[in-house]
Amino acid sequence: MNEALLLLAALVVKHFVCDFPLQRWPYMYTNKGTYGHFGGLLHALVHWAGTLVVLIMLTPLTAMSSVLAAADFLIHYHVDWAKMRLCAHYNLKPNNSEWYWHLLGLDQLLHYLTYIGITYYALR
Repeated sequence: MNEALLLLAALVVKHFVCDFPLQRWPYMYTNKGTYGHFGGLLHALVHWAGTLVVLIMLTPLTAMSSVLAAADFLIHYHVDWAKMRLCAHYNLKPNNSEWYWHLLGLDQLLHYLTYIGITYYALR
């Protein structure tokens, strides 16, 4: 497997681990829609740490690793915040609207596109 595919695969696995098993406390996932709330920031910090670990393990250690992990933190936080705000505004829940699922899919797509960008810049 080439370097880019390995890095992208590692970031996708990191995403699953950070977005699902490590987001088990309601404090994190119920507060992502309140801008600046520590629960949402903590969730994004978990992603920052995971991304930094992946980059340190699979790419040459440079200042770019820190910048890319910080970008993941900022993007992840704001994508999750926007999804939560839209769900709250339109009262979208898994059991009352297919639009909830569309937003969840868009949220995941934006995170994966972020990892494509991180992979591109990390291996330049």
